[in-house]
Amino acid sequence: MRGLAERLWNRLGQPLLLIGLALILTEPCLARSSPGAEATAVRILDTGKSTTFELTLSKGLTAEVYTLAHPYRVILDLPDLTFRLDPAAGKTGKGIISAFRYGLFAEHKARVVLDTSGPVRIASAGMTRVPGSRALKLAIVLTPMDAGAFGAGTGATLASASPADIPPSTAPPEKADRKHKDHAKPVVVIDPGHGGIDPGAIGANNVAEKSIVLAVALQLKEALKKTHRYVVKMTRTDDVFVSLDKRLKYSADNNADLFISLHADSIEGKMLGDSIRGATIYTLSSKASDEQARIMAEKENASDLIAGVNSVDENGSEEVKNILIDLLKRETSNFSSDFSHVLINKLRPAITLARIPRKSAAFKVLKQTHAPSVLIELGYMSNVKEEQEMMTVAWQSKVAAAIASAVQTYFNKRTVAQP
Repeated sequence: MRGLAERLWNRLGQPLLLIGLALILTEPCLARSSPGAEATAVRILDTGKSTTFELTLSKGLTAEVYTLAHPYRVILDLPDLTFRLDPAAGKTGKGIISAFRYGLFAEHKARVVLDTSGPVRIASAGMTRVPGSRALKLAIVLTPMDAGAFGAGTGATLASASPADIPPSTAPPEKADRKHKDHAKPVVVIDPGHGGIDPGAIGANNVAEKSIVLAVALQLKEALKKTHRYVVKMTRTDDVFVSLDKRLKYSADNNADLFISLHADSIEGKMLGDSIRGATIYTLSSKASDEQARIMAEKENASDLIAGVNSVDENGSEEVKNILIDLLKRETSNFSSDFSHVLINKLRPAITLARIPRKSAAFKVLKQTHAPSVLIELGYMSNVKEEQEMMTVAWQSKVAAAIASAVQTYFNKRTVAQP
């Protein structure tokens, strides 16, 4: 192969990523990315000294691969790629690759994230033609390396420097003039959790949380629009990844009057999975209401890391704490609590609720100074019966109707309470 990747490799030597560059891979005869490419097979090979990640592509394209730390990951970015892989692919790994995930990261951009058991060096990477076909095999060979030599991860600056694009599936935000021209209608932002490369929780039958919550969100949007009383926005309307920061920014840019984040949970262990079910409503607090709420917040706050986005809060814990305290003093905290009470009353007749249905924790997506916000865990996908219910249109419609009713009750109370 004599493409750009090989020329860079020969010129700079093997430690390419250790000097802060991302490795660009191109198919030999390809001048630019090829739309309509598909990933049709994947496998991991391990020799004991090195581990190879191999992805079969239907046609050539340009790929970028680099490493990140905290946790250790290898990021593979690809344009215009559709994944035709076994749904179970990536749940387990081999060698120094512990697991991997894949999906749409942004418009015209797919991503594969390889979780590694420690710091790794990209020993080699390249594409080779599959004999007798147009398909190619993209192979990335990884070897373990010393943590000190690895440093903070050579791709970290690339990832953090990415532009904060508006989610491609949402309309451009309407700024402050929105309230001037449509002041009578409150803005409700619906936030379907996870998406794209971040599947969220995986159910007993391999159903992804991201699919369930998007289905409910779309039905909730329609239920609210039918009332003609609200401006309804969504942080995503299809299967694409949206970072937590972008979700918060989208809510602020659209002058949200209420923010509703939709999620579903899963718990490990067959015995626990079969016995635990029910919806839970979370509001923001600096201290979790219980250990389970703390664990839940940590898991949801880690969604950016799952998608290969570095955290920007690593050195700002005190600042975050002060922001939280300030938020809790604001009236949005009381309004969030009020809405959570209304939600419980509306959801109780419609679906099963958890034993303790109201909880609180430091969810990043709820850190909003401008709007009351709640996070709804719709149920446990690890519970086979509940997962089957959540997959039905009837259940999704029932939940959406209950949440829409809660929104109307909440704003009716606010209107009456205003002088």
